[in-house]
Amino acid sequence: MPVTLPSDLMVSVSGLRGRIGSALTPDLTAAVVAAYGDFLRSEGHDGPVVIGRDSRTSGTMIARAVMAGLQSVGVDAVDLGVVPTPSVMLAVEHHGAAGGVAVTASHNSAEWNALKLASHEGMFLDGEASARFRARLAEQEPARASWDRLGNVTADPGAVDRHLGAILELPLLDVERMKRRRLKVALDCVRGAGGVIMPRLLEDLGCEVVSIHTKPDGFFPRDPEPTADHLAELGALVREEGADIGLAVDPDVDRLALVDQKGRPIGEDLTLALATAVVLRETPGTVVTNLSTSRVVQDVAEAYESPLVRTPVGEINVARRMQAEGAVVGGEGNGGVILPAVHLTRDAPVAAALILQYLMDSETSFSRAVADWPTYEIVKTKVDFDRERLDDAYAALGESFGDAETDSSDGLRLDWHDEGAWLHVRPSGTEPIVRLIAEGRDRPQADTLLERASEVLASLD
Repeated sequence: MPVTLPSDLMVSVSGLRGRIGSALTPDLTAAVVAAYGDFLRSEGHDGPVVIGRDSRTSGTMIARAVMAGLQSVGVDAVDLGVVPTPSVMLAVEHHGAAGGVAVTASHNSAEWNALKLASHEGMFLDGEASARFRARLAEQEPARASWDRLGNVTADPGAVDRHLGAILELPLLDVERMKRRRLKVALDCVRGAGGVIMPRLLEDLGCEVVSIHTKPDGFFPRDPEPTADHLAELGALVREEGADIGLAVDPDVDRLALVDQKGRPIGEDLTLALATAVVLRETPGTVVTNLSTSRVVQDVAEAYESPLVRTPVGEINVARRMQAEGAVVGGEGNGGVILPAVHLTRDAPVAAALILQYLMDSETSFSRAVADWPTYEIVKTKVDFDRERLDDAYAALGESFGDAETDSSDGLRLDWHDEGAWLHVRPSGTEPIVRLIAEGRDRPQADTLLERASEVLASLD
């Protein structure tokens, strides 16, 4: 039978995600992935499908269901085990695979898990491919294999080693000089998949590492999203150990957040800005980011006389535009850096290496190095709002903020260039909420935008 997806399963370009035992179950997983294996074959892509997972306690169960689904339609599976999502994407390319499945709910809390579906390019499905798959999922029963044509499962323990090798070989990095500098780095892996790669990367770069929560067992000690509100323990570690910098990753290691040498979070958007500066001073070129990313990334691009292009939120939207533009660097303001020289995938280990290069080249403290760039205050909140009424909300916001430049390619973005301020309102692709993001030259300016927008939405309830 074709698959009917439960209403409480979140379906977007970010994949299919839900709470374990409720929206997301092993039987649903096996059915969806069987259809995915059949879909890849129908698209002309033969070969195995690569599977990797983060450290969630449900990961083994869901990954086994993924393998069963693939085997049932005669597709071979390559099991990477617990690895970062970018390692999965690199492994798709390494194996010449038909596609990949990353079993991870990224920054969601531990009761969630998800299936992030990758194409043969080692990139998440784009909007068109995702629509074709969902249509096939709803309309067609996959062709099941007979007993003698079932898919096989093989293990590949080398994905992290290859990922590390690709980073350490980057011409942008002066690894030998970094080893001599011996930066002291505090690290928080939130007991996610970062524990299998981040300590090794930092040690390979000659860093002295002090760390918390590196055991990849999925028992997250805090909210796993690496936002400023969740980095107090890392900040304390930086101060106690006298570290030069603090690094925090999310459970599937595609986002990197930073803490300065005083233990203060400096904002996720600066991860992309500083990484971009390292790339552009060596290889000027186009930068691509999304509509919710800080203006400071634009400031960096302008400083190096490089164009900046904005896209709708979503890694695949940024990556596809990077392909089209031949971009040298890009990513999202949530701490996700994409470096095409490694792969067109958000990659926290790559971001960490670039940030350490930036700090070393600055030859000063991290807080002073960051102060080279303009300061903005970005404020994010989320509200419950009926998605069926979002068009009404956008119209009301446009009327209330009539002096702004508007962009409706992803929700509604209102921009006041001369004032250094903007507001972005859009439905989340990973949670059943609406996100409001505002930025200004100071906190009161950003807060005022959020308050006004919230009042407009509340008036429509």
